[in-house]
Amino acid sequence: MNAEQSILVTGGAGFIGSHLTERLLAAGHSVTIIDDFSTGSADNLRAVQNHPRLRVIASMVSTCPNLNGLVDGADAVFHLAAAVGVELVVRSPIRTIKTNLSETEAILEAAGRRSVPVLLTSTSEVYGKSQKEEFTEDDDLLIGPPKLGRWSYACSKLMDEFLGLAYARERGVAVTIARIFNTVGPRQTGRYGMVLPRFIAAVRAGQALRVFGDGRQTRCFCFVGDTVEALLRLQACPAARGEVFNVGGVEEVSIRRLAELVLETLGGASPLEFVPYDEAYAPGFEDMRRRRPSIEKIFRFIGFRPAVPLTEIIQRTAAATPVSSH
Repeated sequence: MNAEQSILVTGGAGFIGSHLTERLLAAGHSVTIIDDFSTGSADNLRAVQNHPRLRVIASMVSTCPNLNGLVDGADAVFHLAAAVGVELVVRSPIRTIKTNLSETEAILEAAGRRSVPVLLTSTSEVYGKSQKEEFTEDDDLLIGPPKLGRWSYACSKLMDEFLGLAYARERGVAVTIARIFNTVGPRQTGRYGMVLPRFIAAVRAGQALRVFGDGRQTRCFCFVGDTVEALLRLQACPAARGEVFNVGGVEEVSIRRLAELVLETLGGASPLEFVPYDEAYAPGFEDMRRRRPSIEKIFRFIGFRPAVPLTEIIQRTAAATPVSSH
């Protein structure tokens, strides 16, 4: 993506989408955003809101006027529009399923008219209840029962992947799928259960850091700038089309240790409060003890490895987070 292009970004007012938009504009591209602002925010675009090469359309993708024309006029599409956050998923399962399926179908149908390349963002949630030490893209997937709404998000995003690859095979759409693992950084909100901004806000407010479960579950966090770099490289790589890639960090940390690192970074004295999952989310909620991606495949295709270590991720996120953030 070196030469100037016209890029369509769905969900471009969201956390990752806004960072992606800034990178695209800085590289000289023209960007059109489609976002219904249900979880995204105009504040995320404040730094570029008056940019002459940015156009923002407030709409859902599936009901966007002239969607076909917008996609036809694009050199590439980044599809990030989706329901986000475990809390939102548990509280609003109908919205989660309908949003993830209908918006993806609409963008793929439009892209199929003239095979506009689509980078489709998926999620590590599709790995479900797998107990593997490290997840690879060809793993079998183990999803929980449908009576537990927590799995509706994983299933809807997995259907997005199936649909994307079906359009690739049947309609010739150049689809690349990125399974994103725990991306964090400036502008991420704790409103929908995201753990790092919640911890930062709690320390600043002198409140207890609410750690769900026993805190021994581990995750690998990736700085948003690294995630954006991976998405840009994947979209620019013809060999990546028709493939699925993990995008994430590999520095594993328990959620309890993450809370301690936030306290150490901000110099707070807040206590840790351990909250049962049933109380935090819903009865029968299941969480994964470990979620670590293999990034061998993405490194093989585009040479990507995350560059920002966890301690610096916390520092950068805290430095850019307003004191009133919650």
